[in-house]
Amino acid sequence: MAVRENSETRPLLDAASEQLESYRSVDDDDLLPLEPPVPNKISGYDLTWVLAGLWSAVFLGALDGTIVATLLSPIGSYFNESNRSSYIGTSYLLSVCCFTPLYGRLSDILGRKGAMLLALSLFGSGTLLCGLAPSMDALIAARAIAGMGGGGVMTVSSVAVTDLIPLRQRGLYQGMTNILFGLGAGLGGPLGGWMNDALGWRSAFLLQMPLLVFSFVLVTLKVSIRLPDEIENQSVRAKLRRIDFLGSFTLVGTVGCLLLGLSLKSTEELPWSNPIIWGLLLASVVWCAFFIYVETYVSPYPVMPMRLIKQRTPLAVSLSNFFGSVAAFSMLYNVPLFLCSQVELVHQCRAASTAAFSTLVVPHPGDYLTRDSPFLRLRSRRAACSLAGIMRRTGQLYSLTLISASLTVIATILVALWNNNTATYHLWLDVVPQGFGMASVITTTLIAMIASITREDLAVATGITYLFRTTGQVIGVSLSGALLQAILTRKLRERITGPGALEMIESIRHSTSIIPDLSPKLRDAAVSSYADALRVVFICQAAANFICLLCCLPIQENPLPGTHEEQEAQYRSRKNTLSGHISDNSSDT
Repeated sequence: MAVRENSETRPLLDAASEQLESYRSVDDDDLLPLEPPVPNKISGYDLTWVLAGLWSAVFLGALDGTIVATLLSPIGSYFNESNRSSYIGTSYLLSVCCFTPLYGRLSDILGRKGAMLLALSLFGSGTLLCGLAPSMDALIAARAIAGMGGGGVMTVSSVAVTDLIPLRQRGLYQGMTNILFGLGAGLGGPLGGWMNDALGWRSAFLLQMPLLVFSFVLVTLKVSIRLPDEIENQSVRAKLRRIDFLGSFTLVGTVGCLLLGLSLKSTEELPWSNPIIWGLLLASVVWCAFFIYVETYVSPYPVMPMRLIKQRTPLAVSLSNFFGSVAAFSMLYNVPLFLCSQVELVHQCRAASTAAFSTLVVPHPGDYLTRDSPFLRLRSRRAACSLAGIMRRTGQLYSLTLISASLTVIATILVALWNNNTATYHLWLDVVPQGFGMASVITTTLIAMIASITREDLAVATGITYLFRTTGQVIGVSLSGALLQAILTRKLRERITGPGALEMIESIRHSTSIIPDLSPKLRDAAVSSYADALRVVFICQAAANFICLLCCLPIQENPLPGTHEEQEAQYRSRKNTLSGHISDNSSDT
């Protein structure tokens, strides 16, 4: 039996043959699978420590995001560069979006442990440099380095859990991950404010290091996930050849130019006709064309295989995650802004409970946007865990996905109907379907993606899912902010005229805190203008959620194995089906 030693030189019969890297040839016409890999089964005790190492990193990543959000104003004042403080967040988000999909392929090349340690090293190095940064430029660069690692923490931890947990139970563990993420995001704001007041803003970065070291040590000692033999036994040179450098470079150019253009449009309030804005968007289109060409025709191991994107379920999952994330993050940023801008609603909420109001609305100092509510975030993540229990019992996810996506549409319609006379209980109850629905959608669609692919594509497909999700998050915030400001400015100019009008309009646009202190005429103009602008934003959110629902319709229902053995059998069955398809094509040619 002749075994080909270099599978990379084998001619490609069609795009799907990339999935057959783990196969060996008996003759020119027949392909047989290698012996099935031993399932990654570990004891409950070891699983606890593995999850502790992975989830502590996820918790810290969420905590870091909201800690930094509360420190933008103090950091800007410290360096006397408040006008550039928004770039601290922008640099991190851009880096996360660009590098998230790369970790899918890296986790196949370096192994789950190697990829996770790389992510933790970059995230930890960037965080440490933030705490020691001597200037605003150094801090912005350090946040970009931290984002290179932060983009891999969620992706690699998700892939590692999938390797260890059967798919039927996977939703429950994903829900638990979401709870920890929401808990970290909820605690970050108050903790960051306390650290800044008590120890200074640098402590918020430096005091993250012990938890990072804890996670690094546990991953080093406990994470040991077996990859297929053909990857495990490869030389370092062969592994390096599997890295898609050209595809990674063009992907970073595509995503980076797009998000940078949208972020500058929102944060710098530049017009669409500005050469910087349209130039970056045009550059993104050009990079995207190069990226598609490279991934389709050039790279033997693409970072984003086009054959996956062309498949029914992966494409539907990717688009549903994108549009769902656009709507979810637009709501997280704009619902608190609506509450802050409507004077009567502020009085109602504060009269009901000052503490409750503070958990629902968390203003971001010095910015016209308010940060997303930790309460809404945590409530959404808890919902994922409870709804995932349904999937664990039934082993089905299609109906749950459609119901969950429908809940998000209902929520955004209810929110779009808000006005200055809306009762307080509506402000609390109307957002609940969005939290339950979106938390469930991102969980069930991830499971649907995993259930529709082969083992060889597991890590790459997970990275693709997180890429569309994180890109949607940034675009949701950027586009909603740009749309809000465009409509708000037009409405304010219609309603406020006379001497000093321009200065007053600028003050109202950049801070809702001055609205209660305005004269009755100006206050009514400001409240009405914010209501009109936010209503358009909320209608757009409803449209995005409706598109998300439509994208969920083509998702296929695949069996969810309840044990490792059933899961391995399903992987082998899918491989055999694929090998038969390739053999038929070979005989036809």
